[in-house]
Amino acid sequence: MTLDDKNRMGAPQTIAVDPEEIMDSSEIEAIVKKYDAESNFRNLGGITAKITGVLCILLSLFHVYTAGFGLLNEVTHRTVHLSFVLGLVFLVFPRRKPGKLIQDWGFGLSFAAFYLFLAWQLTHRFSHEMPVWGRIGLIAMIGFIALTALPIRSFKGEGDKLCFADWPLALAAAGVSLYLIIFFKKIFIINIGFPVLPDYIMGLLSIIMVTEACRRCMGNTLPTIGALFLIYGLLGPMLPGVLGHRGYDIVRIVEHLYLGTEGIFGVAVGVVATYVFHFVLFGVMAQKSGLGQLFIDLAMIIAGKYSGGPAKVSVVSSGFFGMISGSPIANTATTGSFTIPMMKKNGFEPQFASAVEASASCGGQVTPPIMGASAFVMTEMLGIPYNEIILIAIIPALFHYLAIFSMVHLEAKRLGLRGMAREQIPQFIHVFKKSWHLMIPLSVMVTLLLMQFTPYLAAFWGIILTVICSYIPVITNKMGVGELDDSNTLTPRRLADGLDEGARYALAIGAACACVGFILGMLTLTGMGFKFSGAVLEVAGGLGTMVSGIVPFGLLSVEGCTLFFGLIMVAVACIVMGAGIPTTPCYIILASIAGPALNNLGVPLVATHFFVFYYGVLADVTPPVALAAYAGAGIGGADPMRTGTTAFRLSMGKALVPFMFVYAPSMLFINFNWFEFSLAMVSGVLGVIALSVAYIGYFKTEIGFWGKTVLTIGGLLLVSSQVMVIAVGTVLVLSVLVPAFLNGRELAPVQEEVCFAEAE
Repeated sequence: MTLDDKNRMGAPQTIAVDPEEIMDSSEIEAIVKKYDAESNFRNLGGITAKITGVLCILLSLFHVYTAGFGLLNEVTHRTVHLSFVLGLVFLVFPRRKPGKLIQDWGFGLSFAAFYLFLAWQLTHRFSHEMPVWGRIGLIAMIGFIALTALPIRSFKGEGDKLCFADWPLALAAAGVSLYLIIFFKKIFIINIGFPVLPDYIMGLLSIIMVTEACRRCMGNTLPTIGALFLIYGLLGPMLPGVLGHRGYDIVRIVEHLYLGTEGIFGVAVGVVATYVFHFVLFGVMAQKSGLGQLFIDLAMIIAGKYSGGPAKVSVVSSGFFGMISGSPIANTATTGSFTIPMMKKNGFEPQFASAVEASASCGGQVTPPIMGASAFVMTEMLGIPYNEIILIAIIPALFHYLAIFSMVHLEAKRLGLRGMAREQIPQFIHVFKKSWHLMIPLSVMVTLLLMQFTPYLAAFWGIILTVICSYIPVITNKMGVGELDDSNTLTPRRLADGLDEGARYALAIGAACACVGFILGMLTLTGMGFKFSGAVLEVAGGLGTMVSGIVPFGLLSVEGCTLFFGLIMVAVACIVMGAGIPTTPCYIILASIAGPALNNLGVPLVATHFFVFYYGVLADVTPPVALAAYAGAGIGGADPMRTGTTAFRLSMGKALVPFMFVYAPSMLFINFNWFEFSLAMVSGVLGVIALSVAYIGYFKTEIGFWGKTVLTIGGLLLVSSQVMVIAVGTVLVLSVLVPAFLNGRELAPVQEEVCFAEAE
């Protein structure tokens, strides 16, 4: 008798996963490196490994100390942070292996030409002040950097061994920030507003080193965008129409980006240095102390016994884990190595199992109380306390998980799958006795956040308590008063490894946000954000007028259609941008560019930022570049593209809820109105269920093509805030769900008799 036969008969189900099917740490690391550029670290050896490890530990200790005992002044704090980050990037991350000849050489030659173009611009501008040998020396130095940007195989450095240029590049990258620290008084106090030639030279080098560091750890997409913005600033008078502006020379651009807080050392780097680093470090420490396994155990207790239990365990555990993990890809690989084989054993198809894990892992970034790094950027950009951001994020996060749970449940019912056997689910008392101490740091940190203490102080105590509480099992076991698990104690060696690893995971986001400074700086200098806003309003207005004229009975207003098309344009921009950029830089860029467009359409500022935030996160499961889904497919042995498509559908709640809270801001507790809130909640729940049924094709019984079509149309109409549109959507949805429910009830006894007949 097959497993499916037992499931359908209601027999107890045993989902024993062969330990050989669960990936070991090296296999997980390989998958993370393959799909997550931010985690593609070198495995260094010898003296280089020791130096790099010491520098990473010092960087972590610097942030822990300043979080607990006071930050430095704004510029100094950011420059110290970036000195370590930019220098370490060239040691920790390998050169990229040459792949496609045209693509790699195309990007390499383009960046080399860009660096030399900037050098020529500066030397030409200061030709009367710089001696010939000085100009030749500067161009030669930048020519060396440009040469290393080319994918020349003989340079090596693609693997764990350093390239001949890595140490010089690391020193140069660290030096451009150290220069501001060493000459801080002269630059920012004595000569403020009157930079000298060395300041401009170091500023030019900083632009080049940030670009190359970002290329090293993030790939070509973000540095290309940053370079295009710089060229846009230089060539403004030559551009046509609305794109044109007065133009700025290299001196003005370097001064704006380097000698202030509008560019490289702006808000993006500031948030990483002040908030994000600390929570990345806390996440690493918490995982090393055993919190990840506790999350899996709790998820099994909460959801394991229900239909399709392993998939629901995946959703809950990945949601928990995603709150403390800065990378959806790493989250997918870490928890997925356990949950995906378990789901496949339960009877789910490989692509569905992989997609569930990827979608749930991305959900952690939008789940309170500890959200992803973008939430801390949002508090800085909006000036809203973090505890209010937590409150605002609750309802949207619930809708995301409602959609995933609905589809997992319906798929399990469609396949006749049951939950996990009782003996496979850990007992809560046993888990509590073994791991209760692991919840202390997390609980204290969340409490401090809710009490409006600064996020970095909350993270400080979270890190300190994680270390202290890891010794509770050792103490209690020696005293003979407990049987706690002491295998995850943060001994000095493991503590050093945690500080080292935490710094490494923060390097890529630090370099990326420094590059984002180019974009933000050029936006403030050229006013491009307002031009983009005007273009969006013009196109959305034209489409809105056309569509509202076609729809009969005045069902759709011009204003409503204009807003809808404006949202669609911004959503597409977020997904396209997020395909090659991590969530946090993507959010910062689009909140700065697209935010004014939505504001001008009447969308509240908080709703605008959440809209961009949600669609930036969604990019990790949106084909053709769905990296979290591809990582899940690598574990599950599934087709990557089919897994990405399935993950996007499973993330439908995350795709729909931004439209819902734009139309009904009460969902975010903005201008709260009970009627609007209640209507949005009821219609939203019904809409998510309708679309879930349409995708799975099952609701007590199989749903045909026309039923799926009607449910899809009705579910989309329920996103609206207009009572008439909601009424039409409700009628369409219920016209399919009610008959399906009644037919399913009639068929249930017959199916049960067939099951028992087969058993006999």
